[in-house]
Amino acid sequence: MKKDIDIPKVENISVAVVKELNDEKTEEVYNVYLINQKKSLIKNALVSSKGYGKNQTTGEKVKTSTLRHFIGDVEGGEYAKIEPIVEELFGLNNEYWVSFFQGSQMFDKKFIFLAETICEENMINVPIINKKGVVI
Repeated sequence: MKKDIDIPKVENISVAVVKELNDEKTEEVYNVYLINQKKSLIKNALVSSKGYGKNQTTGEKVKTSTLRHFIGDVEGGEYAKIEPIVEELFGLNNEYWVSFFQGSQMFDKKFIFLAETICEENMINVPIINKKGVVI
């Protein structure tokens, strides 16, 4: 039964946390982006985001609210902003579950930035966006 279900593999889709200047160009902020590295359009992109982990001081479990973002269509070779993220959440696992259609087929994939992996040492030049950030 389960072996009969075709689960398509998601390729050339990324999620990135990018360090950039705010709109007023007065301070650095972090934003999360969905990147379509395919040559074709993805339709009706929907992203669910949440954070979870342990408080470093008390050891208590911490969980953020789950947010859902309708991104819509993203052309091939383009990107779309999902949400801003504050540095206080970098100590948690940050999960982004991306769903979209390509043609009539639905795809979904979970991207997880593990705790403490969003840091200066892990930043590279993010493809398509051409800014420093961490990419999964």
